Amino acid sequence: MIVIDVNRGFTDPASPLVCDLDGVVAAIRRVLEVARGAGIPVAFTTVSYDDAGKQTAAAFIDKIPALLTLDAGTHWVEIDPRIAPRDDEPVLNKLFASAFFGTALSSFLTANHCDSLIVTGASTSGCVRATVVDAIQHGYRPIVPREAVGDRNPEAHAANLYDIETKYGDVVSVDELIAQLEELAVTHAR
Repeated sequence: MIVIDVNRGFTDPASPLVCDLDGVVAAIRRVLEVARGAGIPVAFTTVSYDDAGKQTAAAFIDKIPALLTLDAGTHWVEIDPRIAPRDDEPVLNKLFASAFFGTALSSFLTANHCDSLIVTGASTSGCVRATVVDAIQHGYRPIVPREAVGDRNPEAHAANLYDIETKYGDVVSVDELIAQLEELAVTHAR
């Protein structure tokens, strides 16, 4: 399971990057609880830019200057405390949209013998979609719980969930996913 960019920069109303993610955070929290109980490996991503990162991602930052809010070492890049990672759950820093690009996500998934990836977080039309596309291109089966992803734009959110379901992965309800994970947890406990 990957939780994409649910950091304070995207959840705190004081941030210029804020999205309305309260419902998404609540849904992620539900999925996290069951996934952890089922022994599913969990990783998080955040976006942060130090001086070298600003130089590397200059074209992306030129497109979205508000990304400079995500300055390395500030509270903006911390994962929202409502879904805080456990000590054994990595927080991968990224400079661009996909959680695969320039991070250790592939190594994490390989080391944990994963063949599928539950993708949650924000935003559906950006980092979630980019990660789902890269996941299938890396040979993983992406699963997107629709209530556990969010976007600033409702139309973009809906259109990207449609595209993901049609071309790249399985879009399911949180309840469907939790039922599957609970079944897996029973098997895992045996």
